[in-house]
Amino acid sequence: MGRFDDVGGLESVTTTRVASLTGVRAVAAILVVATHAAYTTGKYTHGYVGLVWGRMEIGVPIFFVLSGFLLFRPWVRAAASGDEAPSVKRYAWHRVRRIMPAYLVTVVAAYLLYHWRDAGPNPGHTWEGLLRNLTLTQIYTDGYLGSFLHQGLTQMWSLAVEASFYVALPALAWLLLVVVCRRKWRPGALLAGLGGLALVTPAWLIVVHGTRVLPDGARLWLPAYLLWFLGGMLLAVLQVMGVRAFAAVCVPLSVVCYFIVSTPIAGAPTTSPSELYASIIKAVFYVVIATLVVAPLALSDNGWYSRAMASRPMVFLGEISYEIFLIHLVLMELVMVELLRYPIYTGSVWWLFVWTMIVTVPVAWLLHRVTRVR
Repeated sequence: MGRFDDVGGLESVTTTRVASLTGVRAVAAILVVATHAAYTTGKYTHGYVGLVWGRMEIGVPIFFVLSGFLLFRPWVRAAASGDEAPSVKRYAWHRVRRIMPAYLVTVVAAYLLYHWRDAGPNPGHTWEGLLRNLTLTQIYTDGYLGSFLHQGLTQMWSLAVEASFYVALPALAWLLLVVVCRRKWRPGALLAGLGGLALVTPAWLIVVHGTRVLPDGARLWLPAYLLWFLGGMLLAVLQVMGVRAFAAVCVPLSVVCYFIVSTPIAGAPTTSPSELYASIIKAVFYVVIATLVVAPLALSDNGWYSRAMASRPMVFLGEISYEIFLIHLVLMELVMVELLRYPIYTGSVWWLFVWTMIVTVPVAWLLHRVTRVR
């Protein structure tokens, strides 16, 4: 078994709680596959049930919360202990070598596959689109849907956001721990700083919904999702403060919040709702849900929930969750057309989900074995 260490490397699991943080990544990946299966089979249009399927995109905020927690934690621990801050150079190298090998293989494979396979309009299938996707800059454009959006890589907008968070995190850590806390362990000031940064997301959403100054791709830029990373950064601070969270409270509350946000208050089942109020409600509910899902695992609850997430099947899937995320859409399209022979927006969501997972898991494992950090 393995886990992501504080700077993104892969190390041995030594405790149930750490293993559970790997296992919960499997939940996030499964939710992402399930929501795409629901979209592909046309279930998003089925009233409240369709919204429930659509909101399974909550897997992405769970990934973001985990990133915020795991990557900010070394800076918080160093501040609390008075040690030297983590090396930015080492941090950056770990991030690059963790995400880029498997990602580059996936992008090249998708472009090669769809060079010979015609599966409908594919505006991103150009040389410029290839360059943009290889460099995770595909979201920085106007007319996003008709610019660099490759048919087999539509989910990669979230990885582009994640990569921008990696770049921003050292600056955020400096702002919070040097400027706000003045190089001293001041948890109250640190929490206040995180609260101030939380205002960035609603402010950004107001700007992108209320003006035409920015390209439409700006709805997918880091400020629109910073709040979700801050949920994990908050957990990193609370962990060092010794705060505890219990699954008996957090998990039921996250489920209740999930079914509330599955109503129309968070807008249509799209990545970025067209209404400002829906975008803000969605951002807030998603950070609450995702943070509650991760909190018991990060804050010293070693009960039933932690043991379930630390089970061998969950840790196995968690270890390859990134690769599942990368390749599942390409394989889902092949399963849909070649295996199940469903016309687009028809068929059983469950069969598509199950067969996609059956096909995806071994390929993801192989991709992980070939490209993983050794």
